Amino acid sequence: MPDDGRQASAADPAAEAPHRLRLRRATESLLALPWDLPLASWRIDQASFRDLPVGPSRHLVRFVVVDGRILALKEEPLDVAVHEYGILRAMEDLGLPSVVATGIAEAPERGTAILVTEYLPHSLQYRRLLMRMPGASRRTRSRLLDAMASLLVDLHLRGIYWGDCSLANTLFRRDGTRIQAYLVDAETSEAHPALSDGQRAYDLEVLVENVAFGLADLAAFLGRSIDDEDPIEAAESVRTRYERLWLELHREDEVAPGDRHAVRRRIRTLNDLGFAVDEVELVPAATGERVRVRVAVGNRRYHAERLQRRTGLVALEDQARLLLNDVREYGAWLRWSKGREVSDEETAERWRADVLDPMLARLAAGVEGERDPLQAYCDLLEHKWLLSETAGKDVGLEAALASYLAVGAPAPEAGGVGPDLETDRAPGATSARRA
Repeated sequence: MPDDGRQASAADPAAEAPHRLRLRRATESLLALPWDLPLASWRIDQASFRDLPVGPSRHLVRFVVVDGRILALKEEPLDVAVHEYGILRAMEDLGLPSVVATGIAEAPERGTAILVTEYLPHSLQYRRLLMRMPGASRRTRSRLLDAMASLLVDLHLRGIYWGDCSLANTLFRRDGTRIQAYLVDAETSEAHPALSDGQRAYDLEVLVENVAFGLADLAAFLGRSIDDEDPIEAAESVRTRYERLWLELHREDEVAPGDRHAVRRRIRTLNDLGFAVDEVELVPAATGERVRVRVAVGNRRYHAERLQRRTGLVALEDQARLLLNDVREYGAWLRWSKGREVSDEETAERWRADVLDPMLARLAAGVEGERDPLQAYCDLLEHKWLLSETAGKDVGLEAALASYLAVGAPAPEAGGVGPDLETDRAPGATSARRA
C-alpha cells in the first residue's frame, strides 16, 4: 500500500482496515492483521506473537512475526504516534541510529494509533547487557556510556532534539570491539535545522540525570551498593564524553597555508572516529599568515561504506574497521605467498571466498541462538588475538576457531561474555600472519 494515507477502496484487499493505515513494504499477511482493533484485543489466532523483553514503557508494546520479520507494535495517543512516526522517518532519512518506522494505524474514533517499527536484530537492553557481563561490568559500562554520548552527538549534529534521552529508551548492539546505541523512543523528539547550545545543554542534562537513575536502579535490582557502583559519577562521565567528542568535531586548527599534511591529519582523525568528511574549508586566520581548517562531517559510517564498496558486505562501523584490517592482513599474506602484487579486487574476492564465507558457515553451525554472523567473526578475531598474545605468536584462525567453539562461542546475547568486551586491546590491532 502506498505510504500516503489514501483510503482503501472496496476492491482493495485492505478495504476492512482503517482508512488511515499507512504501511511501508506492505504484504498480504501484514494487511490481514486486525488493525481496526485495539492492540490489547489482538488474539493469538489473529497474529503470530513473539515474547521478547520490553523495557519500561507508558504504552502497550507487543511483538508480531509477519513474513519472517519481527515487528514491534506500540499503541499510544494519536497525536503522539503520528509525531513519532514522522520523527523516526526523518531520522532514517538522515542515516541516524534509530529503530525504523514501517507503518502506523490510526484510530481517530478512539484517539489512538498503533505505531509499527522493525525489531532491531541482535540488540540488548542495557540491563540485559550489563547483567550478562558481571566479570567485565565496569569496562562494558564504560563502552555503553561512550555509546550513549556518541548517539546524542550524532542526533545533535543532525538537528534532532531527543527530549527524553535515557538508557531505557535505547537499545544496544555489539559493534566489533565497541557498542552501538540506537534510539527506540522518539515520542518527545523534535527535528530542527540546527540546535542551539541551550537545547543541546538541556538534552545532555536530561541524559545525565536519566543515566544516573538507570544505573542506580540496576544496582538496586542486583542488590549492589550504590557507593560501589558510583552511578552519579558514571553518569557525569557521559557529559565529559559528549563534550570531548563535540569539541573534536568542531575544532578549527590554525595551520600554515601550504601545510597539506595538517589537513590530511585532521581528516584522518575524524575518519578514525568513524565520520566521513563532507567538506573541508580553509579560511584566513586573524593573523593573516595562517589559515583555519573547518571540517563538516557526514555520517558515522566511514569504514562501513569503505567495506561495502570493497567487498559488498553491509556491516556496523567498528565491525567494518576490524574486517578491513583483516582484509589488509590477508592481502599482505597473499602477496607474500604468491610472490607478486595482488589487486584490491582480487584480495577482497579471495578473502571472502577463502576466509570469511567458510568461517561464517562454520561459526553458524557451532554457535547457538540468532547471532549476528559478522559480529561472531569479529569475536573470533578477538579470540585469536588473545590466544596469540598469550602464546607470543600467531596461533592462526583454525586453532582460534577450535578454541572459541570449545569454550562455547561466548557472547552476551547468547548468555556469555564476548572476548571483545573483556580486553583492553588497542583498537585495530591485528596479527601479522594468516593460519
